[in-house]
Amino acid sequence: MNAPLFNREVQACPGWLRVFAFFHLNLAFSSIEEERRGEVIERCYWPLLRLAERHAHIGIEVSGYTLEEIAARDPTWIVKARELVAANQVTLIGSGYSQMIGPLVPARVMQENLRIGNEVYRALLGVQPTIALVNEQAYSAGLVSNYLDAGYTAILMDWDNPSAHNPQWNPELQYLPQLAKGADGRTIQVLWTNTAAFQQLQRYVHGDTSLETYLRFVRGRRSMGTRALCLYASDAEIFDFRPGRFKTETKLSEFSEWGRLHQALTGVRSEIGINLIGPQHVLKLADREGGGQVLNLETPACPVPVKKQRKYNLARWAVTGRDNTAINAACERIYRGMVARDASPTDWKELCYLWGSDFRTHLTESRWTDLCARLEAAEAQWSLPQAGPIVVPADAEAVETRHLNVQTPHVYARLDRRRGMAIERLRFGEHSHALVGGLAHGHFDEISLQADWYTGHSVFEAAGEHKVTDLEWCDATSWTTAKGDRFIRACTETSKGVIEKTMRFAASEPRVDFDLTFHWDDWGKGVLRLGHFTLLPDAFDP
Repeated sequence: MNAPLFNREVQACPGWLRVFAFFHLNLAFSSIEEERRGEVIERCYWPLLRLAERHAHIGIEVSGYTLEEIAARDPTWIVKARELVAANQVTLIGSGYSQMIGPLVPARVMQENLRIGNEVYRALLGVQPTIALVNEQAYSAGLVSNYLDAGYTAILMDWDNPSAHNPQWNPELQYLPQLAKGADGRTIQVLWTNTAAFQQLQRYVHGDTSLETYLRFVRGRRSMGTRALCLYASDAEIFDFRPGRFKTETKLSEFSEWGRLHQALTGVRSEIGINLIGPQHVLKLADREGGGQVLNLETPACPVPVKKQRKYNLARWAVTGRDNTAINAACERIYRGMVARDASPTDWKELCYLWGSDFRTHLTESRWTDLCARLEAAEAQWSLPQAGPIVVPADAEAVETRHLNVQTPHVYARLDRRRGMAIERLRFGEHSHALVGGLAHGHFDEISLQADWYTGHSVFEAAGEHKVTDLEWCDATSWTTAKGDRFIRACTETSKGVIEKTMRFAASEPRVDFDLTFHWDDWGKGVLRLGHFTLLPDAFDP
């Protein structure tokens, strides 16, 4: 019944569909205990190499840290992987030494992460990759220069989220290599990953759907022209193994899931008009009609696109987890100390490890304890002495007026005491326009934006309670130091207690520092948002 229909379909679709697949290897997986890593190598990583022997050009993306962990536990795997890479059976895809979230770390840290990763790739696998996976598909335009400077010529990036925020894009762009434009104007080639495609493969392998259902999905991606589709771009540790992140994980199957992966790839390769190739071969399609277009993957509404559903956003790795705010702050302190003390190239390796994304999600108790110990040791070695509390001098002047103008050689600001000393205008250096500040209600015509917009305020929200902010009348004092720095302290009464805000307007550089103290006895459960700023439209070219 299916064969004649299938043949008519092929005649109507003469174009070729090139497909490729790669597997993400990660022994730092948050929910996997260290003592189970040998089991992961045996149950997941060895079958992957055997799969690559049967289906050439399979991609393997692996961090330098994971390679070192494999080498320490099963060096024969490294030997075999090196052989397959040398024989072009496996395409090595890089990501750096650790799986860190690039947009959340300083550019120097990302630079060191890629450098150290390349050193490990060369040492253990004898090659330096030229294609990189953007970690957790968390992309920002500033990363492009990091990848290019590290020797990469292409990145793998999720299609769904950038395209959702760029409705003007032609959907056909996802089937050919394009160019991502970086913050410095340079471009890097982009190969697209496809969430629906890899989830369809996972469903078949886990026994949720039939092989025919999966092949029908792949078949449906053919068209009259040349297309390329990424069949798989996700974890290797979910086949014949379960990481234990969620109670909803499917149970281990009675059949071999790696065997079903082989069946799926065999089925795909048997389809007329479909060809399995390596990621590096897909890049050669950039000169086809519709390929090689320069794109800005980011937008003002979505400056950092990430993978899959909306729950995957920067907040996931920035402020959630067991205590991401604290461990990210600790890493930042270590980083500043390393820069100030001119750390050696080898010193950066530990910081790259500590900034790994897996410490910021479903981390186990024992690994959390180990992380805290290593963070404490690194802080003891690198952190700079912390400044003491800011003391208001006896000659500080009380601010009596509603508005206060603050000026130093590098900063001009206008503050509003009626709104807790929120910044109405902030201008740096010789710029004629203020960069950030406030926008009054009615500035925008769009109803969803019709509110007052502020800079430098705090908001606390709890379920069933009124919103708490420091956008009220405040008591404020002002003083100037011997160096010319101007300080403003504002104390705002709220229903939960006083919010104390101290601002320093620097005299020697274009810089404003905020120091916040919440004199609250009972926080309760809620969400605290800090560091708000509003970019003023007049400061930018139309």
